[in-house]
Amino acid sequence: MPDAKHGHDRETRRLWPALALPGTLWLIALFLVPTYAVMAVAFSGNINIFGEPIPAWNPLDWQFDTFLTVLSESVSGIYQAVWIRTAVYTFWALVICVGVGYPVAYYSARLAGKRRGLILALILAPWWINYITRMLAWVNLLQDDGYVNKLLGIVGIAPHSWLNGNSFTVVMALAYGYLPFFIIPLFASLDRIDGRLLEASRDLGLGSVRTFLHVTLPLSRLGLITAIVITALPMAGDYYTNTIVSGSPKTSMVGNQIELYLLQGPQKNLGASIVLLLSFVLLFFMLYYLFLTQRAAKDAR
Repeated sequence: MPDAKHGHDRETRRLWPALALPGTLWLIALFLVPTYAVMAVAFSGNINIFGEPIPAWNPLDWQFDTFLTVLSESVSGIYQAVWIRTAVYTFWALVICVGVGYPVAYYSARLAGKRRGLILALILAPWWINYITRMLAWVNLLQDDGYVNKLLGIVGIAPHSWLNGNSFTVVMALAYGYLPFFIIPLFASLDRIDGRLLEASRDLGLGSVRTFLHVTLPLSRLGLITAIVITALPMAGDYYTNTIVSGSPKTSMVGNQIELYLLQGPQKNLGASIVLLLSFVLLFFMLYYLFLTQRAAKDAR
């Protein structure tokens, strides 16, 4: 029996690495290799006859002058305004996501009953349509002769130029585009809360509001942080939303700056350096989220 058990454990230890192999190869091919390619361009010190950087595939040949210049200009130079604008837009879009998404997730998880499936289907419905197509629908709504301005004219309000470098439009479009990313993980967290805890709170004399503030909200804190992280990471690197609903340098974000250098000019090493800097910033928040997750897991034990 001990030999059979030992053999079973050994087979199990072999099975899981084998099952993880395809996913590992996928991550290497689509994450590590592209990241290394970006680093090879960012840290390149050689320029071809067209003024474009020649990737330095050998780490021994890497030069960090361009990256350090981008870092310096991001802290107190020409890129500072773009980073601040990106942070401000992302923050306010997340505020809108919390204000809209938390009530929707709470209602879907705790109060919807038989309507839960329908509500989830409606939340996921935007994912069935291409993101750019949904943003183009905003253009039709918000253009100078669009339906929004027509509605404002009916109630006696002067038409507004929504698509000409309007920060409010960019923030609203970001919140709209990424709201499903926020609701789904938060719904999963709220759905896992044991209903007996809420009943016990009410039995102890706490009303619905105090039960929410002292029981539901603390228990959903990790899910809320998860939703914020999942939403903020792609939102901070977004560039096509701004391009479609604004297209103005006054509202450009970090993603627009990256697109400018990588796709529209020869200075690809500058764009690659900004990509790495943005990745480092987002990695910091991801590590903080993982720290909170591990601490929550230890507390649960």
